[in-house]
Amino acid sequence: MVIAAGSPEALPKLQVILGNGGVAVVPCDTIYGLVGIAPDTEARIRAIKGRGEDKPFLQLVADSEGASRIAFPAPPRLAKYWPGPLTIILPAYAGGTIALRVPDSEFLRGLIQSIGRSLYSTSVNRAGQAPLWRIGEIVESFESAVELVLDAGDLPGASPSTMVDATSRPFRVVRQGSLVVPPEDLL
Repeated sequence: MVIAAGSPEALPKLQVILGNGGVAVVPCDTIYGLVGIAPDTEARIRAIKGRGEDKPFLQLVADSEGASRIAFPAPPRLAKYWPGPLTIILPAYAGGTIALRVPDSEFLRGLIQSIGRSLYSTSVNRAGQAPLWRIGEIVESFESAVELVLDAGDLPGASPSTMVDATSRPFRVVRQGSLVVPPEDLL
């Protein structure tokens, strides 16, 4: 099913679909993303992308407080970029690390708050291929694999979030994306 992202039925349908364990394609504030409730949809998203189990998915949270419920707090010099296109890798309370982002999109933050759980988010593409930004290609390639595609049109020039590993000092840029973090904020 494809629905216009600005449609009044988009949020209620997305809440029901995700709440029932579904996976959707949504326009994030960076690029289109495959999203589903964490950790329930991990195997399904991996199957859709054809991605192995060695690379974890980032999680979208509604705010810094949501991040602090599952990971040690983000350093203030990085957390100041939230909400925004910065994914921060932090030590998780459950052990290991976790990549978290507070999206700039009010729609996404409201969705996460209404569901009460974080969302996995990963680029819309098959493993090893470039992220798709043309909605026609996304619909053709993924509509049959997901319950919903929110159509915000083509997103040319969109780039993924910048990812910074904040588990040791100095912090390290793992993936350069749409946000340039000044060197002094990595110390």
